[in-house]
Amino acid sequence: MSLSSLRAAFRYRVARHLLIGPALWAWGRPEYTGLENIPRTGPVILAANHLAISDSFYVVQSARRPVMFLAKADYFTQPGIKGKFKKVFFSGMGQIPVDRRGGSVSAPALEAATGIVEGGGAWGIHPEGTRSPDGRLYKGKTGAVRVALATGTPIVPIALGRTDHRTLKNFWKSRVTVDVLPPLDLSDASVDDQESIRRATDRMMDAIGARTGQARVPEYAKKGGK
Repeated sequence: MSLSSLRAAFRYRVARHLLIGPALWAWGRPEYTGLENIPRTGPVILAANHLAISDSFYVVQSARRPVMFLAKADYFTQPGIKGKFKKVFFSGMGQIPVDRRGGSVSAPALEAATGIVEGGGAWGIHPEGTRSPDGRLYKGKTGAVRVALATGTPIVPIALGRTDHRTLKNFWKSRVTVDVLPPLDLSDASVDDQESIRRATDRMMDAIGARTGQARVPEYAKKGGK
């Protein structure tokens, strides 16, 4: 194992078990179901709904293995001590930088995601693209399904509940729920058939919505809505 890999593994363990893990447990006292659906090794895509900033961290905790999410490169390049802390924090929690300034919005992200799963890793994604502005479940973007079909990687949907609207006054009144669902059936989808990719993506969001009870919205969520 290379020195950079050892450093990444060390940051992950520190962030998960010392910095983030205990705080997440205290904040949400999460109830997990279906953890057996997440393979402990090998490529996998974990696709979850998005209600709060803590969502990706609960996905990481549920996987019991490193999970990599894609984050803006700006998070890793800010100056000063605060910027350095952010870099260590986001790196430790599996966030990897993606610079989108030189091309389309989706291409660099999909290339990075493909590299993750082709290397045998776990890629975490919120298909809605941004946090729900009102608690409803919005239309999912097709990137997860496209990467899955192109690489033969399974998609495991994850339904998160009660991660939003938690405050210091009410966090102890409810528990976060993390329901890991069976892998998505992609047998009727093809990487060359855009309509089948759309149908598979909608089916994935339907499965998540059926578990969370969120009302569905047939349009994309707008960034900055929350």
